[in-house]
Amino acid sequence: MARIVAANDDDTPHFYSMELNSISSVSDSTLGQLLKSVSDVRKVAIGDETPVHESMNRDYEDDLMRTVPFVLSFDNLTYNVSISRKLEFRNLIPRRKTEDPEIAQTGRPNTKTLLDNISGETRDGEIMAVLGASGSGKSTLIDALANRIAKGSLKGKVKLNGETLQSRMLKVISAYVMQDDLLFPMLTVEETLMFAADFRLPRSLPKSKKKLRVQALIDQLGIRNAAKTIIGDEGHRGISGGERRRVSIGIDIIHDPILLFLDEPTSGLDSTSAFMVVKVLKRIAQSGSIVIMSIHQPSHRVLGLLDRLIFLSRGHTVYSGSPASLPRFFAEFGNPIPENENRTEFALDLIRELEGSAGGTRGLVEFNKKWQEMKKQKNRQPPLTPPASPYPNLTLKEAISASISRGKLVSGGESAAIPHGGGNTTTTLAVPAFANPIWIEIKTLSKRSMLNSQRQPELFGIRLASVVITGFILATVFWRLDNSPKGVQERLGFFAFAMSTMFYTCAEALPVFLQERYIFMRETAYNAYRRSSYVLSHAIVSFPSLIFLSIAFAATTFWAVGLDGGPMGLLFYCLIILASFWSGSSFVTFLSGVVPHVMLGYTIVVAILAYFLLFSGFFINRNRIPDYWIWFHYLSLVKYPYEAVLQNEFSDATKCFVRGVQIFDNTPLGELPEGMKLRLLDTVSRSLGTTISSSTCLTTGADILTQQGVTQLSKWNCLLVTVAFGFFFRVLFYFCLLLGSKNKRR
Repeated sequence: MARIVAANDDDTPHFYSMELNSISSVSDSTLGQLLKSVSDVRKVAIGDETPVHESMNRDYEDDLMRTVPFVLSFDNLTYNVSISRKLEFRNLIPRRKTEDPEIAQTGRPNTKTLLDNISGETRDGEIMAVLGASGSGKSTLIDALANRIAKGSLKGKVKLNGETLQSRMLKVISAYVMQDDLLFPMLTVEETLMFAADFRLPRSLPKSKKKLRVQALIDQLGIRNAAKTIIGDEGHRGISGGERRRVSIGIDIIHDPILLFLDEPTSGLDSTSAFMVVKVLKRIAQSGSIVIMSIHQPSHRVLGLLDRLIFLSRGHTVYSGSPASLPRFFAEFGNPIPENENRTEFALDLIRELEGSAGGTRGLVEFNKKWQEMKKQKNRQPPLTPPASPYPNLTLKEAISASISRGKLVSGGESAAIPHGGGNTTTTLAVPAFANPIWIEIKTLSKRSMLNSQRQPELFGIRLASVVITGFILATVFWRLDNSPKGVQERLGFFAFAMSTMFYTCAEALPVFLQERYIFMRETAYNAYRRSSYVLSHAIVSFPSLIFLSIAFAATTFWAVGLDGGPMGLLFYCLIILASFWSGSSFVTFLSGVVPHVMLGYTIVVAILAYFLLFSGFFINRNRIPDYWIWFHYLSLVKYPYEAVLQNEFSDATKCFVRGVQIFDNTPLGELPEGMKLRLLDTVSRSLGTTISSSTCLTTGADILTQQGVTQLSKWNCLLVTVAFGFFFRVLFYFCLLLGSKNKRR
């Protein structure tokens, strides 16, 4: 059975219900009446003003008003990790062989058990808290339940209503809130939640309905007063720590999931903020969700909101039950809890004390097993089962489908009733991998990134200023170069430095993804959007700024340096600078997907760009590069824009750069008097049997290109290769995200 939420003109919620499982005991007339009522509900939901049927039987409606029950159980969860032995000097010394295995071993086990046969269960409407000291396995257990451990590494079973959950299904019906608050600092609370709604809620849901969902969630989270305030960071004042934590929770529950996992949601908060967060989680649980969280040391008020507790010690269960049973448990163990002491603090202190003793917590673990068996035998209580309902034969898919129908889950899942002979119906559950098509994801991601960037104009301003200042320095150093041999050498130096500057300037793109990495991992872990959408959006958002930078640098240097080519030459100069920015930005973005740390990333970027410049053809001609290094010459990103601007500058066949006595420039003979140079030139002419006067052109632009080894590709082909490099690194960036952003332990 299911509850459907519709809104009337006053946005007042009305609840109707529909049956989705096999209805063998319901008459044809009752089934028709039910389907008629469901049709009326759909009309109300979409705004159809057709009169609503009001003939549904009141008792039948009361039965259908009951929510769909869910019970999550986990049995014998065991998780071991391999420990690599550290390389030590004493291990390098050969030892005498021995048959005693204890002597032969180094004393360090090859594996470590993080979870050891952990079992438990909880149901909708409850909060289960996992407690324990640091290293006890709290976060590991949450990850195991949330399917964040690689398949094959985790032993045991996790079931919902007695059925094993598939990974794809779990992504849709659950949410995982990380310990850190990973939010865009310059977005307001309302904007943050609205973007989450755009990602997780289906495209078919009207914008007005999404806004209503966000407003309702803001009230549920208790952050109405901060709705218009930015999140903030170290440099921008924003909301408080407790409000940030509630916003982080709100992002992941925007689609009202059935299962909600949280990793220490109260960590770093004061007592009041922690209580407010858990109070919000209690309301979420009471709305029909199963809430499971790890918590370090709850206060007395927080403990009163919890329904089930699991205490862990080095991967073992030392207590599992309700908070009310804690005093009795420890009293029977022989360590009664003092009357005025916090129960969880006492339990955690005792566990720490036992962990430091010779026997460890083995006695407490064994006592817990016996106590659980005695409790079951005494009360004769079977494992949790969903409460009695008018239609108890719902399968898991039918139960989830019913939840979707009543509005509990709106992240893209759809249910449909299929009629069969005899008046029976069955349900099918259609769960798409993503709530929205790729173009909606790209649009939403781009809008969010641009909005966050627009509120930090100083970042682009600093980058633009660095490009303009660099261009100004180059323009003043290489001011109005002439067409002499010295001018040619100076032009070559200008081009080499200018093109390499384009790539070094792109290094600022390195921290962009590194700062968003964990936001990206959190959002893609539960299919908020495709990785390909993020890559395309990242490229789209970054490109406009590259256009402004290209125009700024070209305008600063082209006329000041005295470059050739006219309007078409200026246009190509702008295009090759833009292509350089594009390929450099793509290269740095790719590295940001590989390198996890900013400082390490900067070191690698600077080193590789230096190698690119070295093999670009400026410092050493292509014909002089050793054969075993020639491959790096063709991989150099600087090579192609450098050769392109050389061809753009020296492609005019009528332009001369060395005439007559200028042939002696850049040589020791260049210091001779002008008359002596003319006599030497005349001697050379007679020796060669030709006439060489002071106005004879000896070197054209084509000769310079030949001397520099720029003969293989045209300038337009160099431009295309540079652009292609940019797309190539974007593709590599995508594969890095695809292979390197798995949110699962091994």
